[in-house]
This record gives sequence, C-alpha cells and structure tokens, in this order.
Amino acid sequence: MKNQFLDQQKDELNGFKIYSYLASKSKGKNKEILSKIALEEAKHYKILKDITKVNVKEHFFLVALYKILAVLFGVTFVIKLMEKNEKKATDEYANFIKAGYESFAKEVLIDEQSHENTLIQLIEEERVDYVSSIVLGLNDALVEITGTISGLSSALQNSKTIGVAGLITGIAASFSMAASEYISKKTDIKTERSPIKAAFYTFFAYFLVVILLVLPFFFLSNYYIAFLISIVVGVAIITIFSFYIATVQDKSFLKSFIEMVFVVFGVVLLTFLIGLLARSFLHINI
Repeated sequence: MKNQFLDQQKDELNGFKIYSYLASKSKGKNKEILSKIALEEAKHYKILKDITKVNVKEHFFLVALYKILAVLFGVTFVIKLMEKNEKKATDEYANFIKAGYESFAKEVLIDEQSHENTLIQLIEEERVDYVSSIVLGLNDALVEITGTISGLSSALQNSKTIGVAGLITGIAASFSMAASEYISKKTDIKTERSPIKAAFYTFFAYFLVVILLVLPFFFLSNYYIAFLISIVVGVAIITIFSFYIATVQDKSFLKSFIEMVFVVFGVVLLTFLIGLLARSFLHINI
C-alpha cells in the first residue's frame, strides 16, 4: 500500500510541475485556471507526503515530454492528456477508500472528480478555436498533394521533376486554400473568428504538409523510394493529426485515423492510375 501511495504522490508532483509550467506560459484567464489546478495537485502531494514521510522527485522525462507537447500542440491538448491520467487517479483514490484510508482519500477524490473537468472546460486557446481551419488545411493538403505526387510519380518518373512540380502545385494550392478560407469566414456572419487568422492557420497547415511530402524527392534520385517515403510521412501526419483531434475533441482516434487513411489512399491509387494512363496515351518520357 505504501508503494501505491508513493506512486500516486509522484503523479501528483508530476501534475503540479506540468500545470505550473502551463500556467507560466499562459496569460489572463488561462493562467488563473492553470495555477489553481497546480495548487490542487500540490495540496494532494502534501497530503500523501504527510502519510508516506518520504520526499519523491518528479518523473523528469515525463514532465519534459509534456512540456514539449505543450509547445507543439498547445495547452488544451496537454490538459486533455492529463485529464485521462486524472481518471486513473480517481480509481486509485477510490481503492484507497475501500482499503480503509477514507480520512484523506475522500477529500482528494472529491477534488479529482470535480475540479479538473470543471476548470478544463473554461480553458480558452486560439489554436483550438481555429481547429476547423487547421483541419481544412491538413485534410486538403494530404488528399491533394499525395494524389498529385502519386500521379506525377507514375507519369513523370523523375524525382527532381516530381518534387518541383509538387512544390509549385502545393504552394499555389496553399494560397488558394487560405484565400478561400478568408472569404468563407468573411462572409459568415455567425462566426466570431478572425478571417485573417483562419486563413493563416489554413495556409500554415497546408504548406507544412506540402513541404514534408515533397522533401524526399529533392534528396533521393530513385522516385520509387521517394514516393514510398512520402507515403510513410503522410501516414505519420495522419496518425499525429488524428490523435490530436481525438484528444482535443474527445473523439475516437481509430475512427478518425481509418477515415483519413481510406480517403487519402483512395485518392493516391486513383491518381497513380491516371498518371500511368497519361504516360501511356500522351507518350510522356522524362
């Protein structure tokens, strides 16, 4: 039982360190909310320390990982991940109560069951507000650019030519998608989101995917290998993005992942066949 107390004590300390870091990187309302959560974690740590009489250290690499994730994916994403850990903590404290440690565990359990979800709902973050614009950019880029690269690979069969053609197409499409998103938000009287910011997020997401997908063609002379690496990169993007959306929006990761994979690879197969037909009938030889 003492080992269980020590494990939970360490988890509370990890939570305190992570929430304190998130609070230090936030402003206004978010800073206030995250600071309050951090204080709750510190209180839970002290309660357990009074029982174990042991000073524990945080899990350095775990805390560092969460800090990196906060920089890459934002505060809300990390909080949602932390929330999943809180559910585990709730079960742990419930077991403590059953084991006869109700005097302290009940108080902590009430905190774990109430304050996390209540406060998390109040978190405001710009990148989450514009997640639909990010989705638009990523989805379109994955479908269009993987399809373009697939078609170009089967038709042109030259790495540098495929890379240049894919890059030019991608850059043009990035600006086109950003312009479309700007006009869409500008004419939508129901939305409170900035058209300029929505356009920026769409452009950035699209352009980033373009760069990652065409990069292999500029470093590898074998277009087959470059194409395969590009597909692997596409799957990695789908995996990361599906996990992000599933976490932030409390959706099924597997469902989101499978849907995107089927759409992207359906387009890849179709455009690859179109490229082969174009090469055969138009007698392209590069």
